[in-house]
Amino acid sequence: MSDEKLDIPEELASANLPVLLTGESKLKFRCYKGISCFNACCKAADVTLAPYDVLRLQRRLGMDSAEFLKKHTVPFQLERDGVPGIKLRTDDEGACLLLDGENGCSVYEDRPTVCRYYPVGLLAMRRKDSPVAEEKYSLVVEEHCKGHEEDREITVAEYRKEQGVEEYDEFNREWYELILKKRSGGPGVGKPNEMSLQLFFMASFNFDMFRRFVLSDNFKNTYDLPQQVYDEIEQSDEALIKFGYRLMRQVLFGEMTIPEQKDAWDRRVKERKAVWEARMQAEIAARNAKAEEAMREETLGTDCNSESCGDRD
Repeated sequence: MSDEKLDIPEELASANLPVLLTGESKLKFRCYKGISCFNACCKAADVTLAPYDVLRLQRRLGMDSAEFLKKHTVPFQLERDGVPGIKLRTDDEGACLLLDGENGCSVYEDRPTVCRYYPVGLLAMRRKDSPVAEEKYSLVVEEHCKGHEEDREITVAEYRKEQGVEEYDEFNREWYELILKKRSGGPGVGKPNEMSLQLFFMASFNFDMFRRFVLSDNFKNTYDLPQQVYDEIEQSDEALIKFGYRLMRQVLFGEMTIPEQKDAWDRRVKERKAVWEARMQAEIAARNAKAEEAMREETLGTDCNSESCGDRD
């Protein structure tokens, strides 16, 4: 593997060193209500959320984006340059807030990717000379989990299908690739500015705000897109997510994935020039006022007030 670069997304990584698996690799595992360790993993939850996870949970709980993010998530940095991510919020003991006592997960049908994969971890591996990430897997073995002692053998591919993870991967794959590209690109990619980081967070997690942003007149005046695209974005959350990936590639890596209006750049320069000129004039006026005040004090004396100055005239 000396010619390959292996990167383990923090959102799916384990503290254990991974043993590389493929879809055909077999594992012994079974989890069910009644097993002695039932809910143990949920009581020590460390679940990073990807965009499709957020969408499914938000729908399940009947919340808008702002409400869900505030009540059920906590922010953290996905990588060293401050790219933002979110984790599921837990109680003070570390238990998932969506755990329904001994009944297990209260949102099981819409549980996040990390929960579906457990005890398998998804790895993103990319050859040094390839822009495409390859999906491999690892097995997570934790002391509290007794599922590994169950007498059932299943391949990773069969387990993925059984747990319904394929649909999640389909929607999250491009997002994982964005993170991998940013992480593996190093200094060559550069550190995103604050506005780019805010866009990444909005497009990845705050779908209501992102939809308003994309459907705004300012956005439409900047990008050259057919009305059909805007109609799909307005009606479909899935279309909105996929469009967000396109926009993030353009903003973070300079890939021209979305055509701009012909005069968009000139208009932006003109608008910014007007702002810059207004700021410059304000600064000049402030400096002039300060200079006049200093000259007045030097001429009339620093102790001069309005009444005494008036007596001297």
